[in-house]
Amino acid sequence: MRLKVIACEVVARELYACAARARCSVDVTLLPQGLHDNSDTLRGRLQAMIDAVDPERFDALLLGYGLCNNSLSGVRAGHVPMIVPRAHDCITLLLGSKVRYAKLFAECPGTYWFSSGWLECRDRRGERIDPRQNSGLGPLYKTINADDLVARYGKEIGQYLSEFMGHWEGRYTRGVLIRFDFDRDLRHDVEVRRLCQERGWRFEEVPGDISLLQAACNGQWDEARFLTVAPGQAVRPCYDDAILSAEPCQSTPPKEERRP
Repeated sequence: MRLKVIACEVVARELYACAARARCSVDVTLLPQGLHDNSDTLRGRLQAMIDAVDPERFDALLLGYGLCNNSLSGVRAGHVPMIVPRAHDCITLLLGSKVRYAKLFAECPGTYWFSSGWLECRDRRGERIDPRQNSGLGPLYKTINADDLVARYGKEIGQYLSEFMGHWEGRYTRGVLIRFDFDRDLRHDVEVRRLCQERGWRFEEVPGDISLLQAACNGQWDEARFLTVAPGQAVRPCYDDAILSAEPCQSTPPKEERRP
């Protein structure tokens, strides 16, 4: 099977490790982590790339994303079936299953997750996307002050937004580094320990698990772990353990003419 993969650069190391051992022929394209700051931009970029996948070259398309702040909502399959892991975000991809992620979250909800990809992408110079929050704060949300918020949204909402943005780190009590044998020499634990100490968080490590990504690259797409989106269907979030569903789109992408 010839598999096209479009994924976030955050999972680059883990994905390449799986691609090297895959049972399929795997072609990987990575997109900037900064696209997560604007779900509309990420959705549009993904759709353009999905529509451009050549059915003469590939049998299926794998997205190396979770729902990711609803960025996949409305994304349509192109000319080949599209496979999406049933995951809220990339942490599930790094922990091996949505079940394990849910278990670890339940044990300590106030956890901030780190991985080699998150740490490396943070400092990498590359494409940067203007953030856009659902509140409408746009690219100013990281720097705007309390007085500006009150002037823009009124006293009650402005004060709430100011408090939320100023104290989000206080909602966490633990920083966890997801570790793999192949990234231990990077010594990311030193950096994460420092970050946790600065924020007053407890530092811990958990072993990563690439079995979900490996199954994705191997073409082992069971319904419990993966959503298969056929041409003419789009991704929709669902509010149960399935996380994602496929529904008919309003318009079907035009069929590409086969080459002789």
